Amino acid sequence: MVGGVPFIARALATVMVAAIVVFMLVPLAVVVASSLSASEFLVFPPRGLSLRWYQEILSSREYTAAAWTSLKLACVVTVVSLAIGTAAAIALARSRFPGRELLVGLFLSPLVLPTIIFGIGLLMVFSRYADGPSFAALAVGHVVVTLPYVVRTVSAVLEGADRHAEEAARTMGARWWQRYWHVVIPQCRGGMLAGAFFAFNISFDEAVIALFLRVPGAETLPLTIYSKLEFSPDPSVAAVSSVLIALTVLLIVIAERLLGLDTLTR
Repeated sequence: MVGGVPFIARALATVMVAAIVVFMLVPLAVVVASSLSASEFLVFPPRGLSLRWYQEILSSREYTAAAWTSLKLACVVTVVSLAIGTAAAIALARSRFPGRELLVGLFLSPLVLPTIIFGIGLLMVFSRYADGPSFAALAVGHVVVTLPYVVRTVSAVLEGADRHAEEAARTMGARWWQRYWHVVIPQCRGGMLAGAFFAFNISFDEAVIALFLRVPGAETLPLTIYSKLEFSPDPSVAAVSSVLIALTVLLIVIAERLLGLDTLTR
């Protein structure tokens, strides 16, 4: 019989978990506190308390235009990634063919490829064979980066799905498109929602590819924040970051309610 976990091990584990939590949450707390500063400069601890910087970002054309660009980009990327990633995951999970493992590695390769190298490559390709950086080029780059998350989440859901349901539909005379629409796609729904969650968040927050493929007059929100920090940092940057933190937490809560954290972490 295996004995209980020693007290010293439990104590060390507790201290380690607490240290990790503090390490992750303290920077966020600093950002939120800085956004409430009444000072004209980005400082911590804040000098006085004020909500003026939240009003500033809501009335700023620069921030609202950048947020709108990021939102449009994230929505386009999410839809395209879901369409391609779901189809790829179904094909890879339901079929066995020569080169399958190679395709799996190809779809998941953006997870290990340094984003800065990929961004430089995209810039060279679109500068040589197209009209240079554009919104479409930026969308292509984001789709490639987000696609592995959709493929992975949908594949994970399909691994636990009942394949006999599709066989039963075939036996009942359902056509191939009816089987996919009424059986396979509903089985993928949880993975698709989780993949959409990751694709939207990653696209909305992605800055490296956007830095290389930036389009004058249509910068994304992360690039606008970066420019502010580089040239004229003020608490409005912290206010925008605080809003993004709140939106991310809200999306996580919604996803947890709809899917559960098990689906998101597969």
